Amino acid sequence: MSIELANESGVEVPAELIIDAARFAVNAMDVNPGALLSVLCVDEDTMADMHVQWMDLPGPTDVMSFPMDELVPGGRPDATDLGPAILGDIVLCPEFARKQAREARRSFEHELAMLTIHGVLHLLGYDHAEPEEEREMFGLQNEILDAFYAERNRRAQEQRQTDRDSRLLSNIGFTGTEQGTGDAGATGRSEED
Repeated sequence: MSIELANESGVEVPAELIIDAARFAVNAMDVNPGALLSVLCVDEDTMADMHVQWMDLPGPTDVMSFPMDELVPGGRPDATDLGPAILGDIVLCPEFARKQAREARRSFEHELAMLTIHGVLHLLGYDHAEPEEEREMFGLQNEILDAFYAERNRRAQEQRQTDRDSRLLSNIGFTGTEQGTGDAGATGRSEED
């Protein structure tokens, strides 16, 4: 999965979080791992211009999605494999998202992760114009967001454990440089683990 992030908003954003959320959502939706995605962060004036131009709606918004390739799950049985697709572009407005997060009493980071996942779902054809579509899309969005946070928490816990183990081993004099002597090599993990 190739994800490009460009920040032209003038607002500092957690780039790694946005990329991780996009990657997690794309993987959760079982999209070809070679797919390409672009995320662009813009200021409110740029977003307002895009909102009018593409949606014929006034003022800025939080996220817009511009799908590139039509993705059909499974494709046609007689179609040749075209390989990875260009999913499209997600445009985020961090300035707008920050205000929205404050009003909803959520963190800015949470808002951006949620909007990124929302944008990915739009790229994959989900919409919320009708009540039934809205229930489906927001239900899926919440499932993916919950799973995303669970995975991040699991990785953070693993990292904390690794850090604790490293400190403990260092405190008892094992630094991992004693390769090939007695038991020292037997306590390390292989690259296949």
